[in-house]
Amino acid sequence: MAVLLTLLGIAIILVGLWDIYHSLLHPSGTGAIGGRVQTAVWRISRRTGHRFGSAVGPGSMITVVLLWVLLQGVGWALVYLPHVPQGFTYSPGVDPADYPDVLGALYISLVTLATLGFGDVVATDPWVRLATPLEALTGFALLTAALTWFTQIYPPLSRRRSLALELKSLADVGYADGIAQEDPVTTARVLDGLAAEVAKARIDFTQHGETYYFQEEDPDLSLARQLPYALELRERAAASASPAVRTSAGRLGLALEQLGQKLREEFVRTGETPEEVFAAYAADHGREPVR
Repeated sequence: MAVLLTLLGIAIILVGLWDIYHSLLHPSGTGAIGGRVQTAVWRISRRTGHRFGSAVGPGSMITVVLLWVLLQGVGWALVYLPHVPQGFTYSPGVDPADYPDVLGALYISLVTLATLGFGDVVATDPWVRLATPLEALTGFALLTAALTWFTQIYPPLSRRRSLALELKSLADVGYADGIAQEDPVTTARVLDGLAAEVAKARIDFTQHGETYYFQEEDPDLSLARQLPYALELRERAAASASPAVRTSAGRLGLALEQLGQKLREEFVRTGETPEEVFAAYAADHGREPVR
């Protein structure tokens, strides 16, 4: 039984570490467990009419971090459980018989994981004495990983908001309607810039999938609302008499198709054309798309 508990604990620890690795270090940017948790939180928010607004994204990330802590805490507790209480020495006034072994093991695990070091319970079993510093290192790494995860999402969000504002400004001046009268060189430069920003958005959704669940309170900053206007720009530019403008329109169209494919496969799960995918993206975020 002791061996089974130890193996189960190690398995839970490795599952948690594997999910942390995939969420923070792997190019996919999404852990199997963490990704499902974030999706579940998002769906709950959507069913309530996005009542929680911009708090959904940070809230889903906090939920994932708490899950990581739970996996590590429970996993190490199972490793310690066969050695409680005989593998530990207790401070005066602490009687292990007053507490169930399961709670004792969980307490030891959480205190060690948090690197609190109360000193009221100290491992005496040689194997456990080796394990507890490893858990403390895991706890320190988990704290660092969580802080890093929260700080690394702001550059992708900034790029996404910048693209949304650029599309809004073009929509406000009716740029698509005046493409035929604009200087072809200038128009090609604008379209190429948009294509590059759209490509960056696709990369951000790939490496930082958690940013999808950040809903913008300001509709002007919502890419879900502004993105459909890029399709209008592509269509008008594709009909231009200038070869340079048509080439840039093709680049923008390809970038939009690739972004639509990423959104369809990873998030909205519906739509065949970019128009349908972007409409589903806007609806998922509770926004009316700009046309």
